[in-house]
Amino acid sequence: MDVLGRFASPHDAFAASVQRSPDAPFLIAPASAGLAYAPGGFSLAYGEVGAQVERAKAAYSQAGYGRGARVALLLDNRPEFFVHWLALNALGVSIVPINPDLRPEELAFQLSLADVDLALGVGERIAPLAKGAEFTRFRPVELGAAIPDCRKTVTAQAGDRDAECALLFTSGSTGKPKGCILSNRYFLQVAQWYHGQGGIAAVEEGDINLTPLPMFHMNALGCSAVGMMATGGAVVPLDRFHASRWWASVADSGATIIHCLGVIPAILLQLPPSPDDRRHKVRFAFAPGVDVRHRAAFEERFGIRIVDAWAMTETGGAAATTTAEVPAGFESRCIGKPAASMDYRIVDEQGGEVGKGQAGELLVRARGDDPRAGFFSGYLDDEAATEEAWQGGWFHTGDFIRQGDDGLLYFFDRKKSIVRRSGENIAVLEVESVLQRQEAVRATAVTPVPDELRGEEVFAFIVADTAEKAALAERILRESAALIAYHKLPGYVAFVPDLPLSATKKLARGEIKQLAAKAVEDGTALDLRPLKASLRKH
Repeated sequence: MDVLGRFASPHDAFAASVQRSPDAPFLIAPASAGLAYAPGGFSLAYGEVGAQVERAKAAYSQAGYGRGARVALLLDNRPEFFVHWLALNALGVSIVPINPDLRPEELAFQLSLADVDLALGVGERIAPLAKGAEFTRFRPVELGAAIPDCRKTVTAQAGDRDAECALLFTSGSTGKPKGCILSNRYFLQVAQWYHGQGGIAAVEEGDINLTPLPMFHMNALGCSAVGMMATGGAVVPLDRFHASRWWASVADSGATIIHCLGVIPAILLQLPPSPDDRRHKVRFAFAPGVDVRHRAAFEERFGIRIVDAWAMTETGGAAATTTAEVPAGFESRCIGKPAASMDYRIVDEQGGEVGKGQAGELLVRARGDDPRAGFFSGYLDDEAATEEAWQGGWFHTGDFIRQGDDGLLYFFDRKKSIVRRSGENIAVLEVESVLQRQEAVRATAVTPVPDELRGEEVFAFIVADTAEKAALAERILRESAALIAYHKLPGYVAFVPDLPLSATKKLARGEIKQLAAKAVEDGTALDLRPLKASLRKH
C-alpha cells in the first residue's frame, strides 16, 4: 500500500478511514482485558472517534494551538490518547507521550527539554504534576477540564509531511535520554514499511492489531496505530502485558495480528496448557528479539508464526529489516532482509567494509537523493549529536551486525553502552550517575548481562566500604527507585574493591561485561530482581 503517496499525516490517514468506513471498529478492548478504566471493555467505530476528534480539535483551535506547540500526553493507551493525538496532529501540534513509570526527576527533565505548553492527563497520572511546584510551568490539566490558551506563537493551524508529529525519548550512550523529533513523514514511512513486509506479515484490510506496547514507542505508535489507520483496521491498545489474561484478550478481541517483545513469548510458554492456546484468529506475531528456542516452541504450541525485525527510533521505517519473507526455522539472532528503501554498510572501526560473515557496525541511510528521508528529524536541542550520528552521510546505528552466507542480516552486539531489557534501551551512564549519588558508593560500573526472559538485565559493580553487602544493596536500590524508573534499576549487584580500567584509565567495558556474566553464572552477585519487581508499584 502506498501510504506515503496517499496521506500527509496520521490524521489524514485516520480521516480517510472515517470517510470510507465510519461504522468499522477503530479501538477495541474486550472485558477479558481487565482494564481498570474500562472493566466492560469497549468498541469504538471510526465515525464515533472521528466526532470526538473534531470536538477536541475545535477546542484546541479556539485556544490557539498550532504548529510550533507541544503537548505532553499522560494518557497511557486509553482511547482518549488517540482522540487528543489526532486532534492535535490535525492542527500541526506535536505530542510528547509520557512513560508512566518515570520518576519526578526524569519527568521534569523530559518536560523541560520538550518545552511543553501543556501537560494533559488522567487523575492518577496528572495529580503528581498538579501538586509539584516544579511542574506548574507545564500547566498540568486533567482530562475533561478546559484547555488553557496556547502560550507559544504558532506558525499555522495545519500540518504537512515535514511537520513535527511527536517527540519520543530514547536512551543512547549518554547519561540522559535524547528527544527524537519525528515528523508526519516519519510515521507514514513506518506504516509504509510495515505494510510492505509481505510474506507472512502481509497486512489485510480489516485487520485487528493487538498491542500491549506503550504509545511512547514508535512500534505501537507507528506500526500498530498508523499502520491500522491507513487501511481502516482496528487497534486493541492494552494497558500492558498481563500473562493470565493474554490469550482470552487475544481471542475475545478478534485480533488477527499481535505485537509483543521477546520476553512475552518466553513468559507465555510458562503458562499451563489451556483451550485458549488456540482459540484465536492470529496470523502472525510481530515480536522482535525472541530467543530461537522460545520461538520454535511458541510457534508449535500456539500455531502463530513469529516475525522478527530490527529498527531504531531514529531510523523508523526508512531503515528497517524483517524476517517476514524468511522461511520458518531461521537461525538465532537473524533480523532478516533490509528494506528496499534503505542502503546499508557493515564497517570496521576504521570505516572499511568487512567481509561476509564478519561483524561490524551497521551504517544506514535512505536510498535516493535524500539520505535522511523518513528518518528522525534530529535530536532536540542537540545538533552536535545529530551530526555526529550522521557522520559521513550515513547514520551510525551503534549496532554490530554480520551478513550470513544466506544474504540475511544477523544481530551480533552493541557498540553503545546500553542495556536492552524487555525492549527498553537503558543507558548505563544514566544508571551509573544515579548510583553514584547514593551514600557509601565510591565508584560504580553498569553493564548488561544475559537474562533468560528479558534478553538482558541491568548489572552493577559497586565499590563501597561495607560488611553488610545485602543490606547496602537493598538500600541503594530503594533510594535509586525514587530517581529513575524501576526497569533501569540493577537486577544484580556485586561489590568489588576496584573497577577494571583501560590503559587510558577509562572503564574497561568489555572486561566488565565478561566479569558480570561470570558473577551471575557462579552466583557471587546479589540477585535483586525480586526486589526490583516489587519497586515497580511504588
